[in-house]
Amino acid sequence: MKKTATKDPSYQLKSVKMPYLSGGMLRLFVRLLEGPLHNLLLPGLLKNIGVNWLQQQQIDEPPTPQPVYFTGTLNMEAQAVPQPEWPGAPSLPGLGFRFSTVQDYAKAYREGKITPEDVAHRVLEAIATSNSIEPPLRAMIAVDREDVLRQAREATQRFQEGRALSVFDGVPVAVKDELDMLPYPTTVGTAFLGESPCKQDATVVARMRAAGALLIGKANMHEIGIGVTGLNPNLGTPRNPYAPDHFTGGSSSGPAAAVAAGLCPVALGADGGGSIRVPSAFCGVVGIKSTFGRLSEYGAAPLCWSVAHVGPLAATATDAALAYAVMAGPDPKDPNSMRQPLPTLAGWDQLDLGGLKLGVYWPWFRHATADMVAACETMLHRFESMGAVIHDVVIPDLEAARIAHIITIGGEMAQALDHTYAKHHQQHGADVRMNLALARAFTTMDYVQSQRVRTRLIANFSRVFEQVDVVLTPATALPAPIIPKAALPEGESDLSTLVEIIRFATPGNLTGLPAISFPVGYNADKLPLGMQAMGRPWQEPTLLRLALAAERVVDRKSPEIYYRILPE
Repeated sequence: MKKTATKDPSYQLKSVKMPYLSGGMLRLFVRLLEGPLHNLLLPGLLKNIGVNWLQQQQIDEPPTPQPVYFTGTLNMEAQAVPQPEWPGAPSLPGLGFRFSTVQDYAKAYREGKITPEDVAHRVLEAIATSNSIEPPLRAMIAVDREDVLRQAREATQRFQEGRALSVFDGVPVAVKDELDMLPYPTTVGTAFLGESPCKQDATVVARMRAAGALLIGKANMHEIGIGVTGLNPNLGTPRNPYAPDHFTGGSSSGPAAAVAAGLCPVALGADGGGSIRVPSAFCGVVGIKSTFGRLSEYGAAPLCWSVAHVGPLAATATDAALAYAVMAGPDPKDPNSMRQPLPTLAGWDQLDLGGLKLGVYWPWFRHATADMVAACETMLHRFESMGAVIHDVVIPDLEAARIAHIITIGGEMAQALDHTYAKHHQQHGADVRMNLALARAFTTMDYVQSQRVRTRLIANFSRVFEQVDVVLTPATALPAPIIPKAALPEGESDLSTLVEIIRFATPGNLTGLPAISFPVGYNADKLPLGMQAMGRPWQEPTLLRLALAAERVVDRKSPEIYYRILPE
């Protein structure tokens, strides 16, 4: 494996040093930022996060408002991966700790070892226990016991009558509280939204329900998805099952914790800036953000239209592939989803990686902690031993992309919540209030400039993907950080750590390219370490293939908190 020097004039990303704020200092700063003195504070903040620098850059490309990749004929009806193409049980088990998988549930039901009704009772008990321990796990925030038991009775009856709907029938699945699901409201992690139950399922939830999944309730999230630690002062901060004094990552914090703790093998999340991949990496599970438009956004909270993706977090690569198969495909309720080739999983389980070209931009790849880099470089060697070839690549403009993503997601979220801002902004956590106040200072000039950067970044990645099949990086630049006591319960502002967490994630959102996070090991403190793979548009099977290959050689460790729902 060829290694190049880490200094590269095209690499501009830097670690950011910003003051840490919590408690009274954070509350005071937020009040000043929202008050008459905001014009004295905002210029310094905008400069520190790079907005002023981006304003001065010459970007000649026209703006790209959404990263839509049109391929083939426009679809006219809903379609998904046909059930005969869904993955079966893996031919070989992974190493180390075995999470209970979708296939394990399916086998147990079909062999009569347990019923969905029994599983429902065990899951409900595990959720209650997880929220009563100290500190509480807080993966799940809303569970309608009677609804869960009703679903389980119906699934049990289907098995008794020999008419199971799919491999997912009766399998527990949690849903992030950013997605509509009957009979729950959608609070998006706030104290004031979702005053009444939603009227119908989000499309991805409806597809899971149609496959027979046992929808166990709403999972926690970083408030409105505007942070990536998972901290939530309204609903309680979820804890990392591998280390309960550490963050889960966010914003799909609850889904990641629920899967890692064994409450379910699959959970549904959403990703506007790493929000599926970051918590998957921190919690040692698999998470995939597909190509923009591959999974319908219908029924997802309208927070960040041009960078938003929904997708699964799963215990294993096979479970992620199964969930992807259920949910992917055109949906007439989401026009962006109609501009895609029909989804497939062809070749996803081919473990011989011969001929697969893996791109590495070394200055970017190594801009992480030593333990993260070591684990990811070890996985590169293992991929080479499976036949893959490593190629050096260069990806310019990553600093411009970092700032453009902040402006894009922040500006869109500020606009999405503008109708509630005057009345309810003081009900947000302090970190959310600070981020929204900052986002409301972005201008239309900033936003358009960011979309011009998007155009350039898409072109940069397109040139790279003429040379390689996949671009590999760490999933995050550091393992899950410890939860500072000063951050609880009201929140914190730690922009320095935030930049480290999302360093590798946001280009996937700005470009709309598919990306996956999968486990590659653990550090000396037994914290999970994750790798990210980004691919060409619509090439999700290649990413799942890499995650499956990694699973065959990574010795997985048991979480500190794990609930074994199925009988031994």
